[in-house]
Amino acid sequence: MPNRPSAPEGHLSVGHPIAVVAERTGLSRDVLRVWERRYGAVEPVRTPGGQRLYSDQQVRRFRLLASATRHGRNISVVARMTDDELERLAAEDESERLPPLAQRPPDDSLVETSVAHARALDAVSFDRELRRAMARDGVPIFLDLIAPRVMQRIGEEWHAGRLSIPHEHLASAALLAIILDAMRSVPREPDASQLLVATPSGERHAIGAAAVGAAAALDGWGVTYLGADVPASDIATAAAECGAHAVALSIVRAEDPTEIARNLRAVRARLPALVPLIVGGSGAMRVAENLEIPGISFCGTIAELQTLLARESVAG
Repeated sequence: MPNRPSAPEGHLSVGHPIAVVAERTGLSRDVLRVWERRYGAVEPVRTPGGQRLYSDQQVRRFRLLASATRHGRNISVVARMTDDELERLAAEDESERLPPLAQRPPDDSLVETSVAHARALDAVSFDRELRRAMARDGVPIFLDLIAPRVMQRIGEEWHAGRLSIPHEHLASAALLAIILDAMRSVPREPDASQLLVATPSGERHAIGAAAVGAAAALDGWGVTYLGADVPASDIATAAAECGAHAVALSIVRAEDPTEIARNLRAVRARLPALVPLIVGGSGAMRVAENLEIPGISFCGTIAELQTLLARESVAG
């Protein structure tokens, strides 16, 4: 067994609850629990009421594990390493890594050119410009940086009154088609774990779901994409028919969080208990903040969703 840090000594009050650990490490509570339970990453103590408490050293270990997995290593491997080994690995990764995507200078010319094509209702040029960018920079960078920046600018122009609904719809439809083509171009392995992707009833913005599907396909999942505004019964039926190992739903706006929550509960109730339901997107986090829905994992970014899916893939 690795030389893991011991449980907090002395009074239980010196430990950190899982909410604090999530805040300090950037890992969701679901990921922390999975790493602890499935991979034995740390061994926290519990209060008489059952609350987990983690030591400072265990928080540090979680940070080191998060760093290792962000650099492409499997948690099932690095969870067996000692803290000293993880420290050396983190130092090595830091010295060799490329600048993070978020530090890349924004390609303002590409964004502004795309907005100009949308303003002119020139779908052909809009499509060509973004497909060239994806071919040049690769699908991950396109999903992480380019597509969000373009849609953010389109939204800003729309709110400022410089673009109309037809302009926004043209850009959204073209971008959705590009992302779906990227998802479908990834060869599907015969024995790949199956992921069903959609948006629940009431959520009509499909680009986030398509981006989830494309990212999952790049990670080796076989993806079945249903599109937007899908009733709970249809999601459950499709999941059964395609043999889904997990279901991922995207929520961007969450204009009515109570209604969205009702639809999510309906999906969860219709899925087998062993099929994980993961809900991502900026709107998903608003639902998670206001309403507790057992049996559903929430995440705010595609990267965090990929981490959750990676855990499920290993488990499968």
